[in-house]
Amino acid sequence: MKFSVVITTYNRLELLKRAINSALNQTIECEVIVADDCSSDGTSEYVKNFKEQLPPEQQQRLIYFCNSKNSGHAATVNAGIEKAKGEWIKFLDDDDYLANNCLEEMQRAIALHENAVICSCIASQVNELEVELSRTPVLGPGLAFYIPQADIHYAMLLERLPFGTPVQVACSREAFLKSGGWDTNLIGCDDIDSWIRIAQFGDALILNQCLGYRTIWSGGYDQKIFLQKRLNTNILMKEKIYALVNEQYRSEIPAFDDIINYLKLHWAMVALKQKRISHFLKLVDASILSLTAWRLLLACALARRGNLHTPNLRKIVLIES
Repeated sequence: MKFSVVITTYNRLELLKRAINSALNQTIECEVIVADDCSSDGTSEYVKNFKEQLPPEQQQRLIYFCNSKNSGHAATVNAGIEKAKGEWIKFLDDDDYLANNCLEEMQRAIALHENAVICSCIASQVNELEVELSRTPVLGPGLAFYIPQADIHYAMLLERLPFGTPVQVACSREAFLKSGGWDTNLIGCDDIDSWIRIAQFGDALILNQCLGYRTIWSGGYDQKIFLQKRLNTNILMKEKIYALVNEQYRSEIPAFDDIINYLKLHWAMVALKQKRISHFLKLVDASILSLTAWRLLLACALARRGNLHTPNLRKIVLIES
């Protein structure tokens, strides 16, 4: 099984250098593709020179290409994966980086479960000085689990299954292509939208190991999206997940109006926490009176902290302990 690490970049050369090194320094050999969305900061010259300095037998591992025009993050991901030769794709944004054993640990788990099409791990959220701020929660005991396809969307709907951001996720290239790739019309949540569709084609793997590092900083793409836009996109994602929940769970899931009310409460609380009172007032409405929405808010908050045992965990089978 071969991995291709696809690094998307746009005018972040200094951060990109770290991402490239983290991919090339993996404990198993992989292909590294730098997909450049038409940067103007010397990225092209740097990567080409860097490649020439690698040992001749290693130069073919590093592939660089540049879009003919600035096309957006999703389009750049799609273009990078189109050029990939690996059976599995490891996503990586230019401001994030990987633990050096990330691909080895993912490969070990994937080899034990051939029906898997998507794999996610724990991520450390770090600041610009690489100081850890937090970690995504552990999902259960042991090192790795699989979740049957029939359970995935139910768990995603109730936020019991956080695949996470690109630095956490790898997927089968075949499943990615079947899913149609990333939606270039979305602004924000284009990664989550992709995970939703990829998960239609097989099982999911969760690794309770910290194998990726996500940088939280003012220049991050997610920091540039307004809260109302995040709410609207979030509702769209939940609508897509809701439609894919397996029939066996239909009687257990809340009405979609309750899901919407929960999301409004969630983003209103985010605005309040950020002391953005005007945003809070715009986001909060009659949802504040919904007891079901408050219950969902509490349950999802507990789940994000790894403090809530969920029904679908009965279906997660230990791979290695």
